[in-house]
Amino acid sequence: MLANDFPDDLKPFLIPEVGGDMGYDCLACEARYAPDQLLYTCPACGGLLMLTDKKIDRLKEKPGSFWRRLFDHRLMLNHGALKGVFTFHEFLAPNIPLSDVIYLGEGHSPVVKAPSSLANQVGANFFVKMEGQNPSASFKDRGMAAAMSMLNHLVRIKNLDQVIAVCASTGDTSASAALYASSLGKSVKSVVLLPKGKVTPQQLSQPLGAGATVFELPGVFDDSMKVVERLSEKYHVALLNSKNPWRVLGQESYAYEVAQQFDYALLDKVLIVPVGNAGNITAILSGLLKFHKALVIDGLPKIVAVQSKRANPVFRYYRQPMGTRSYSPVVVKPSVAQAAMIGDPVSFPRLAVLSKLYEQEAGISSFYVVEVDETAIMEGMLQANSHGLTVCTQGGECVAGLKAALGEGLITPSETAILDSTAHALKFVDFQNAYFEGRLAQEYGVATKPELANKPRELELVDTPIPEPGQTMTGAQRETFVSTATRAIAEALSLSEKV
Repeated sequence: MLANDFPDDLKPFLIPEVGGDMGYDCLACEARYAPDQLLYTCPACGGLLMLTDKKIDRLKEKPGSFWRRLFDHRLMLNHGALKGVFTFHEFLAPNIPLSDVIYLGEGHSPVVKAPSSLANQVGANFFVKMEGQNPSASFKDRGMAAAMSMLNHLVRIKNLDQVIAVCASTGDTSASAALYASSLGKSVKSVVLLPKGKVTPQQLSQPLGAGATVFELPGVFDDSMKVVERLSEKYHVALLNSKNPWRVLGQESYAYEVAQQFDYALLDKVLIVPVGNAGNITAILSGLLKFHKALVIDGLPKIVAVQSKRANPVFRYYRQPMGTRSYSPVVVKPSVAQAAMIGDPVSFPRLAVLSKLYEQEAGISSFYVVEVDETAIMEGMLQANSHGLTVCTQGGECVAGLKAALGEGLITPSETAILDSTAHALKFVDFQNAYFEGRLAQEYGVATKPELANKPRELELVDTPIPEPGQTMTGAQRETFVSTATRAIAEALSLSEKV
């Protein structure tokens, strides 16, 4: 749609100008730093940083109805930089010029309603936001689009040569970082650290295919993360994990999109979100608070964070009585929800701050954390996938989390839940196949239920000509083969022959 065809009152605002007053705020000592540099921790005290806009109140100068109309109309605008997460430029990163924005097709993933047969089994109506339909097949592209756009901006204004961009990953971050770095050509070189043997073959293939330098390290993600943090402290590299505040900022777009996809009516909704490094849940809380303060949404939804029992430091923290809570990392055990297998979430300090602000705005019964076991995660994924929804193991974790929240009475069946399937199911297909074949029991403590296992069936064609592998047959031999195979399949399916 051409800009001249839009309503006259929106035309001056369709293409946003650079604005706001962005900066890094230290959560520990409250120092503030300019955004024209890459910072991950406070130079003064080492505390974690969060990006804020000191001029955020300017957004309240327009009514919520204005922002709703503007964002809805922008979806029809043929402007690459505004097609993705920067549709919400004014709320996201108003300091980044659109000319520096990197867009690879991320954002605006579909929200799909669960079929009634599945909703009845689970116990409530729910939707799944299909984050696997992002370019690298995971939600990480949201944050990476913002982080790489900011890096692209700094490369230009500071006339930098080659920048080394590093990340530790359980799989999805590395795929996203390598993909977005490759789009910038020689100016940015991607380096990835992976815990050896803890990433699926599908996930490993992605950064390799994008040309990244990949190091496999012993241990788990938390170990690789410590190495990356040390690299960013001692050497001139750009860190692309969620310790990078721009990554978290970009992931706020998830909250903005959910609001838009439900006509900005969220008061009776529940967002179910898996928690790994705590960056995504942090971003969603932040985005919802921004939209609420600007009156873009009608109210704040409930938030249910989900963790596996094998990596549950956030659950343990929030299940302690308020006022006596103490955070402690945990030693993780193998989990099928690999992206959430993190025992010391980098973004936890941000989560602690934002969850408190969220409860102040939405009420004490607005933010919950539940834990689920590996069997529930696998069965949740298989249950969804067998009812038309393609979800990953983290999506299965959300299905299990929804059941747990219903079981604990934290939410009611009358509320509508939106589940976050963070990646494409094909990234985790090895877990599905291992479950079907009964190979998950020892390492993950999951017993295969025969009624959920699905395997290919081989026909026994006795005394029948069979094609050689990769070959076909002709004439009478083919006719005999086709007739025998057709009859065997019909018998197996109990089909009645046409009269």
